[in-house]
This record gives sequence, structure tokens and C-alpha cells, in this order.
Amino acid sequence: MSRGFRDWDVEQVWLLPPSVQELVPEGHPSHLVRDLVRDGLDLSEIFKAYRRERGAMPFNPAMMTALLLYAYTQGVFSSRKIARACEERLDFMAVTGMQRPEHRTICEFRRRHLTALGRLFVQVLKTCQRMGLVKLGHVALDGTKVKANASKHKAMSYDRMKEVEPELAAEVERWMSEAESADGVEDARHGVERRGDELPEHVVKKQQRLAKIREAKEALEAEAAAEAAARRQDKRDAEEADERGEPAPALRVKHPKHRLDGTPNEKAQRNFTDPESKLMMTKDGFVQGYNAQLAVDASSQVIVAEMVLVEQNDVGALPPMLAQIKANTGRQTRELSADTGYCSEANLRELSRRHVRGYIATGRQRHGEGGPGALLGKRPGTRAYAMRLKLARGGFRSRYRLRKQVVEPVIGQVKAALGFTRFLMRGITKVAQEWRLICTAHNLRKLLPLLGKAALALPR
Repeated sequence: MSRGFRDWDVEQVWLLPPSVQELVPEGHPSHLVRDLVRDGLDLSEIFKAYRRERGAMPFNPAMMTALLLYAYTQGVFSSRKIARACEERLDFMAVTGMQRPEHRTICEFRRRHLTALGRLFVQVLKTCQRMGLVKLGHVALDGTKVKANASKHKAMSYDRMKEVEPELAAEVERWMSEAESADGVEDARHGVERRGDELPEHVVKKQQRLAKIREAKEALEAEAAAEAAARRQDKRDAEEADERGEPAPALRVKHPKHRLDGTPNEKAQRNFTDPESKLMMTKDGFVQGYNAQLAVDASSQVIVAEMVLVEQNDVGALPPMLAQIKANTGRQTRELSADTGYCSEANLRELSRRHVRGYIATGRQRHGEGGPGALLGKRPGTRAYAMRLKLARGGFRSRYRLRKQVVEPVIGQVKAALGFTRFLMRGITKVAQEWRLICTAHNLRKLLPLLGKAALALPR
């Protein structure tokens, strides 16, 4: 006797319309993110951007916000992929209530409310804090280079700009004269439907490239002049402070990029696609990108502060990150660890001023040694020297070693688990808000298991 099977009728119609609660299991992250956004977050800044207008009614902003946040927690960042998921994936349908916004709608919503969406980072962080995920006993700080939405091959050095600009200008001028003298021939060739004096496509492209080079060259020259003025002012301030017997004030220019006379460095580059991004060195070579910073709580790997730099060096990030930890959580961390990129006398002084126990490497740790190498802190009496001795005494038991198991895994989770390896937006302002969205998604992933347990514990 043959074994029987369940009926498989793909044309079977539903007698009653299904509910998203039935299609997606209870306690699924899609339900949790949707309910958190709907009931737990303040979206007044987004809602107040709307007013009564003619035309079709827009999608509910709370639904669109929940859709974006859930998509980011799932590693889906492209508006086209999000729109496709709303049609194909039940978990996305559970968030939208079966609604299907187009990719243009999703992209425009994100662009229009990017700043307000970025501010949700603090609200989600405070929710993590209320749920006991943020202890601030130890915070680890680190940065990672993230590719910009631009190719490094679209950048040009100032030296190359000076060489190419006259060549392109002469070539464009020659083509323009040839096009003008050939007007009659072009009229006969193209007929009455066209004027016949249109410039060939290759001429237009050369003109556009020449304009971009001139714009980039002027921007580098303005940047160099501003830097030179700031360096001269730094020198005057230091001389005046020395005459008064006071310590020198903080420098306006800590890492000069151009010459003192106000002319650009010949090797200084500017990218034509995203001029604010920089060519940065990584272990895999140079990338055109940004320096994304993270401060992570050791108790649960929740991100408590974030920012984006356009400099290769991390040293300038420590003071603002400390200030942001206090602003975001309402109190300061007791300990902070960071690698040698953050070590400077000013940063160590800032830790002391804020009463934070610091564990900052003064050099690269050599294989088999208990403490970092002696690249910094060679002079007795300096804060770096005292830090070097402190870490050497701790050896393999030093609190500095927490950094490797706190912040570095989070960078791996963002880049590998979420799959975020390149910014979608351009310009430091938009990139900074995009990074906040990514950090918000990471914190949501840490928060969801607790929200799931709380939801299951509720009486039915």
C-alpha cells in the first residue's frame, strides 16, 4: 500500500485573509522592531515634517521608520533590495502590514529624514540602558576604515592637476575651434532635425573633466591657505603664552597637510566623486573612505558613542567620544581602553580630567611580551611614560587586553554579520548620519533577545 501525502494545491484560495501574526512566528525580530518603533520611540521630529497636502496620502512615517531599522538589522541597506523584500519576505511584510512602498519612496524617506533617523541612536541606546545592557564599567574605543561611495582611481594629486589642466585646456580649445569651423559640414551631415553645431560627446566629457580639475585645484589651494593662516595663529598664540609663562594652548592644526607658505602639498589629493572622503591606509592597502569610530560597552558590546573622521589618525577622536559617552548615557565610563593610535599627552590629560582610568597602548605589543613596545613614553615624567609602566606592570592581566574582546568583535559584526563594508551616501554630513543608523541597527540586534523574552513573559 502506497504511503499517503498531504495535499499540495498551490491554487488553493484563503477563505479568510491571513494575519501577519499568523504568517510570522510570535517573538520574531520583525514584530519586536515594529512594536519598539511604534510604542517605544519618539518620532515627533519625523511626524512634524508632514503637513496636510493635496495628492495621495503618504505611508505612515512610523511604518517607514520601522521598515528601515528592521532592514538595517538584517543587513539590507539598498532601497531597491528593501522594496523587493517587502514583496518577497514575510518578515518584512510583518513590519509593513503587507504594504509595499517603492524603492524611490524608501530612498526619499531616508534622504528627507536622515538626521532625525540618526538621532534615534540615542533613544535606542537609552532603551538598552534601561534593560541593563549598559554598565559603563569598561568601554573600549577603536576605529575602522570604511570605503566611501567613490573610487580611489577618481582622485588626483595637486601636482598632477597642475600638469593636466593646461593640457586639457589646450585640447578643449583646439576641439572648440575645429567644431566651429566645421559648422557647415555638421549641418549637412545631421540634417534639419538637429542644429549640427552640437559638440561631440568626447569634447563635452573633456570639458566636464577640466571643470572638475579646476574646482578641485581651487579647493586644495583654499584649504592650504586656511591651514597656513591657522598655523601662523598657533605660532603667535604659543609665543604669547610663553611670554606670560603659561602652557601653550591647543593647536588648531595638529597634523599639517600642506606647506607653511600656504601652497598645497604636491601629493595632496582630492576625489572628484566624494571630495570629502580621503585616501586611507588599511592592512589590505589604500582605500578611498572614512574613519568610522566606535566606543563599546564591555558588558554587552553595545555601542555607546560613535563618530566619523576624515583623518587617517585616530588621536583626535578620544576627547569628543568621551564627551559623547557622557551626553548619550548621562554618566561617564569608569575605564577606557584604546590602541596606540589614541595615545598623546593631551588625550591622557583629558582622561585624567574626566576621572577615567585609561589603558592606552604606547606602542605595538611585541609577540611574547606582557606589555606594549616602547614606541611612545620614553621620557620619564610624561603621562605616556607612566602609562607605559602601568601597562607593563599589568602584563597579560592588564585591563587593556579587554579591548580585543570588546570593540574589535563589534567591528567584525558590523562588517561581516551585517555586511556593511561601504557607505551608500557621500559627504561627511550624510556619511556620519548613515554610520549612526548602522550603530543603531547593531544595538537593536543586542536588544532584541531581551525584548523577545519580555514579550514572551507577558500574560496572554
